[in-house]
Amino acid sequence: MPKNSFKIKRRIKLGRIGTLRTKRGIIPTPFFMPDATRAFVKNLSQSDLEKLKMGPLVVNTYHLFLQPGLEIIKKAGGINQFMNWKGPLLSDSGGYQVFSLIHKNPTMGKISDEEVIFRSPLDGKINTLTPERAIQIQFDLGVDMLVCLDDPPPNSYSKDKIAQAVERTLRWAKRCKAEYLRQLKKRKISERERPLIFGVIQGGAYLDLRKHCAQGLVAIGFDGYGFGARHIDGEGKFLEEVMRYTASLIPENSLRFALGVGTPEDIARCFALGWDMFDCVIPTREGRHGRLFLRKRNFQFSILNFQKKGKIFYDTININNQQFKKDFRPADPNCECYTCQNFSRSYLYHLFKLKDPLAGRLASIHNLKFYLELLEKLRKEK
Repeated sequence: MPKNSFKIKRRIKLGRIGTLRTKRGIIPTPFFMPDATRAFVKNLSQSDLEKLKMGPLVVNTYHLFLQPGLEIIKKAGGINQFMNWKGPLLSDSGGYQVFSLIHKNPTMGKISDEEVIFRSPLDGKINTLTPERAIQIQFDLGVDMLVCLDDPPPNSYSKDKIAQAVERTLRWAKRCKAEYLRQLKKRKISERERPLIFGVIQGGAYLDLRKHCAQGLVAIGFDGYGFGARHIDGEGKFLEEVMRYTASLIPENSLRFALGVGTPEDIARCFALGWDMFDCVIPTREGRHGRLFLRKRNFQFSILNFQKKGKIFYDTININNQQFKKDFRPADPNCECYTCQNFSRSYLYHLFKLKDPLAGRLASIHNLKFYLELLEKLRKEK
């Protein structure tokens, strides 16, 4: 990690509060990143995001590689220029999407220790993705943070199959790191300007496999380490012991990235266990379907009390329900976002019934504001 990039200012038991310096600005930690998978957050403009004071976003290597393609992005000057976003960006390696594609339909590709060969769902064209290629693509994107290509097996796989995925993840991590160093030299990128690189810890629900994977990745050396695969079991139960143990395996001065987390309560839980970074489609995806997150009135948020007592600090409503047709209150009377300050539940109900795009935009603005306030509260914990 570039010298003094990540600073822990204080701790709340296992939770850490600090700052991360990137080439496009300083990010307070912990932080949440909405998914701008294909170089946009669905329904929202860059102006919407800027008014929310949104921090970093996540883009996806796989999707951008397929469309619009690297040639277009490079001609634009990089992904930030292409999407007109001045803030930091993190790129996912795309491995999860490629593996999901093949796991769901084996005719769509083949996975080997050397590479992944997959058929584009857009035009049927055959593509090859290697650890080296994944890193090269992310450098071409020009992001602030990038992620190694890994093998993300479902938690339902047998221990033997997950162990094989761990070994492949470690082999690929070595290749990713070697290619990362080659790209820094080739592109003459300074220590201060280089993107941060993350390894991903696999191992399912098996603590011994998580330990083996984490130790192997730490030996290679990365700026941060992510929690790979789902953080919940097949019944949706939060894997608290696995999340706590995995965080403890990551060096204290390294970033801890809980990939795909998640719901507000899971973000709070993971922060309390020592995780620093989160990303998920939930606030915008749920917003597009009319589900809004509401602050509980008079709830005194404390992550430590929440962890002990299991209190839920928010409610949700589905604005599509008939009960809101004549409800002229703000979506959330306790919220100061653009949506709640200007529009009623009745109006939102009206927009959703007519399926107007403005409905998803206003709901997403509100939900992202809720998430941003949650992270701000975590950073102010004492």
